[in-house]
Amino acid sequence: MYHSKITGLGYYVPENVVTNDDLSKIMETNDAWIQERTGIKERRHVVKGDGDTTTTMGVKAAEIAIERSGVAKEDIDFVVFATLSPDYYFPGPGVLVQRDLGLRTVGALDVRNQCSGFIYAISVADQFIKTGMYKNILVIGSELHSTGLDMTTRGRGVSVIFGDGAGAAVLSREEDLTKGILSTHLHSEGQHAEELSLIAPGMGKRWVTDILADNDPNDESYFPYMNGQFVFKNAVVRFSEVIKEGLAANNLQVSDIDMLIPHQANLRISQFIQQKFQLTDDQVYNNIQKYGNTTAASIPIALTEAWEQGKIKSGDTVVLAAFGSGFTWGSAVIKW
Repeated sequence: MYHSKITGLGYYVPENVVTNDDLSKIMETNDAWIQERTGIKERRHVVKGDGDTTTTMGVKAAEIAIERSGVAKEDIDFVVFATLSPDYYFPGPGVLVQRDLGLRTVGALDVRNQCSGFIYAISVADQFIKTGMYKNILVIGSELHSTGLDMTTRGRGVSVIFGDGAGAAVLSREEDLTKGILSTHLHSEGQHAEELSLIAPGMGKRWVTDILADNDPNDESYFPYMNGQFVFKNAVVRFSEVIKEGLAANNLQVSDIDMLIPHQANLRISQFIQQKFQLTDDQVYNNIQKYGNTTAASIPIALTEAWEQGKIKSGDTVVLAAFGSGFTWGSAVIKW
């Protein structure tokens, strides 16, 4: 049995910065309203024609992670790509990354667990490495939200929250069982699937011929829906549970956490968890203020930034935690 460790990290965000004031010009909102409810000041959106897609952003983040890992591209054994916003309905972006990076004909797996996607992807990669099947796995979380949002007053409750970007990690075999990913913990509760969802396009929605014939501009099922208060109430409970679960599995206490990287869903959720666990500002990393919610990309982007800034050091206990659409949630406990 082996452990897996993160040997390389990278992220990419589009250059185009969209501030709250920018949004106030196209919908009835303002900076104070958005910051009070979400903590977000700005986010990044792709610009039409700039070439940024879910896949290309993932590739850019992956190239940085691979270079930093010291692992040669020909030694990557597998790809796991987490996203809710693939370039195509099918095939998924995993194979496009394999192609665009010029990797060998290794397997490529797409993970559709939305906000928890990177935790799920890390867990899958960790299991492959633990069993000895693979040695080096590329894990990506990438999202392009801006092209599918309702950028009007009608959609402001959701649209002000989301941004575009990608993060990536290389997981490699670690024979020292005291280091690397110590455990991962995954959960779901499909009973609340529709409380945070995008219903269409989907094969269960209706026939494609009906969609083309109706072309109804008032069909809101093509835009994301979120029952914000209900999601918030569930998130704070599940975040707490899954963090405690990860600590207990490794005989750790809250005081052992050197860095908590929560999914960047809403700054108010992160602050609630921080206060509940009585963690200091140095023990929690948030960057939703400048990137918004990038769903599956949020944890790898934040993790990369925290590491780049020297906030994560060798020997630190790092906890990753996420909650989101599905509902799905999870955590990972890492000895850096």
